[in-house]
Order: sequence, then C-alpha cells, then structure tokens
Amino acid sequence: MVAEAAEPEALGVLREAAAGRRAAGLNRTLTPRTAGGRPGLLDLASNDYLGLAADPRLAEAAAAAARDWGPGATGSRLVTGTTELHRRLEAELAAFAGVPQTLVFSSGYLANLAVLTALAQVLGQAGDGVLIVSDAANHASLIDGCRLARAQGARVVVTPHADVAAVERALAGRPERYALVVSDTVFSVAGDLAPVRDLHRVATAHGALLVLDEAHAFGVLGPGGRGAAAAAGVTGDPALVLTFTLSKALGSQGGAVAGAAEVTGTLIDVGRPFIFDTGLAPPSAAAALAALAILRDEPGLGQRAGDKARRLARAAAGLGFETSEPAAAVVRVLLGQAALAVSARDVCAAQGVRVGCFRQPSVPPGQACLRLTARANLSEVHLALAFRA
Repeated sequence: MVAEAAEPEALGVLREAAAGRRAAGLNRTLTPRTAGGRPGLLDLASNDYLGLAADPRLAEAAAAAARDWGPGATGSRLVTGTTELHRRLEAELAAFAGVPQTLVFSSGYLANLAVLTALAQVLGQAGDGVLIVSDAANHASLIDGCRLARAQGARVVVTPHADVAAVERALAGRPERYALVVSDTVFSVAGDLAPVRDLHRVATAHGALLVLDEAHAFGVLGPGGRGAAAAAGVTGDPALVLTFTLSKALGSQGGAVAGAAEVTGTLIDVGRPFIFDTGLAPPSAAAALAALAILRDEPGLGQRAGDKARRLARAAAGLGFETSEPAAAVVRVLLGQAALAVSARDVCAAQGVRVGCFRQPSVPPGQACLRLTARANLSEVHLALAFRA
C-alpha cells in the first residue's frame, strides 16, 4: 500500500498568499460573458471603443476566413502561419496608418515584447550600449519588454509620468550610444494623452528611436482614427516605431508593429515573440480587415467614442468623484482603496452597468479606481442608465 504523500509546502504558501489577497480586495475572479451580452447589462468595461466587436460584418468576414483557412494559423508566421490575409492586413494597416511597413502578431502584448527585446539585442550587439527610457505609467507589456531587454544588456531608466524634461535628462546624460524612448500614447488606466510631439522632439534631438504604443489611441484619435502619432504629425519619421492592437477599436484580436523596413526585418529575424509564437488566427485577421474598411468608410467613429467618454467623465465629476479628462475613450474614476473600488464595481453591476475595476498590480497602492470605457455606439438610453448608476 502506497503511503499518502504529504502536501507540498509550496501549496500552503500559495493558499496563504491567496487569503491575503482576498482580505485586501486584490483577488480576481473570471466572469464569463454570455453570447450577445447579458440582457439589461450595459457594458462600460470592454475595450470595444468603436462598437465593432459584435458587428455582423466582422463576424461574417471571420466566418468566411474560417471556412477558407481554418480556425487557426497552424504554425508560426515563419512556417505555415502566414496567409494571404496576413499579408493583406499588414499592407492595409501600413497604408491606413501612414507608415512604411507593419508586422502582425497574435497579440499586442507580444508585439511590445518583440520590439523592445529585439531592438535591444541587435543594437546591443553593435557595441557601446543601449538605454531604454520608459514612462512610469506604461502598460505592463512595455514594462515586461523593458525587463526582458535588460537580459540583452540594455539599461532601463523609468521616468516620472509624462515628464519630458526627465526623458531629456536621461538621454543627454547617457553613456550608451543607442537609446529608445518608450511610451503609451493614451495611457490604459488614466486615459490621458502622452506629450507625443515633445517626446518626438527630444528623441530626435538625441538620436533615439521613439517607440509609441497606440493601443488605446488607434481608431479613436487622429484624422479618421489613425492614432495619436498621426494627430501629432510625426508618422513620417523613420526613427518612429508604433505598436497597435487589433483587439480594441478594431474589435478583433492580435497586435502589430509598424516602422521602417529595418525594424520589421529585425523582428522577423530575431524577435522571439514573433518567431516562436503561432501566428494570428486567420478569422481574426479577416475581422480586423473588415473593421479597417468600416473605419475608412466611417471616419467619425472615433470622435463619437471620445464625445461619449467626455460625457461620462462630466457625469462622474458632477457626482463628486475625482475623474480623469479623457483623451480618447477611457475614463478613470479614482477611489483609492481596493476594497472600495470592488464595492463600487459591485454596486454598478447591481444597477445594470458593468465597469472595470483596477487594483494592484494594475495600479500603484492607493490608486484603485473604476475604469469606464465609452463606445461610439452608446445611445442616449445607455448614457442615461450609466448616469443613474
């Protein structure tokens, strides 16, 4: 008879840590969505800024692609995972955004990891070092990309949020020959806009590449939804690298990197998140193509989403809450303590409104908040429900 094995000590440690998170209001749960959404529940939590995720034109494009190519990519982009849809999507994204080339990934997270690690690796091999200057409020994917770039020998300096002077000091005082300046354009929690034009000016003056994550700006800001870099008038610069997501304004799945041919070529040759990941599923590529076509035909969608976000922010401020001024479609309602944010989220849900609840590690301690995301297709009835909640 085999004696019963003792429980591994590590499981007890994990259990105690989970209990501590629950007590602090930091535990997470998975809440499945129902097809079509729960009747009577207003969604102000998703990143579906243009209201395209449930658009039948995207669903039909995805279904046709699944019939033609199958539901998955079958392999990495360098083996069997590149289809005609991928090449067409890359060409149309580049043309729409006004950039030389784009390269599509299976997620925006991987796109950011690939850019920072591959550039750090190749520039580092050239000698004389690489500096990465990163905004303190950058998304986790950029933060993780910086951490991994350290393994390639890069030095990382984190500057205070939106502090262009600090960025310039870091660049001017660096011993390294090469430098990257890294920032979100619209920050994912507070919803504020980076000083894109000033960052571009400083990066240019000091010979640095500027890497901008357009995840929360693409489709919403700029002429026809072309993003914050387009709004700032800097998209023609070959020293600019942009990353996008296809899973927010475009209502699909995946990510992309845009830049000079030297940048995309580097990612194809040495970008581990590109080389070793299964390619974007063809139905997602087709849905993103359909969304791009809609955005070209309806260039005012982004403006409508922004207008709705500003109305939500004014309503929350009118109730006495501390809110952000939305640059795009994201509205932050600052509450401070995690338990208070969780309670407020649950009250909203009871009133028929689903909102985002951000706590550590998504935000620093004491900065817990609700995040409301507007959509272009919110109706007056939707807004009235949100205001009552």
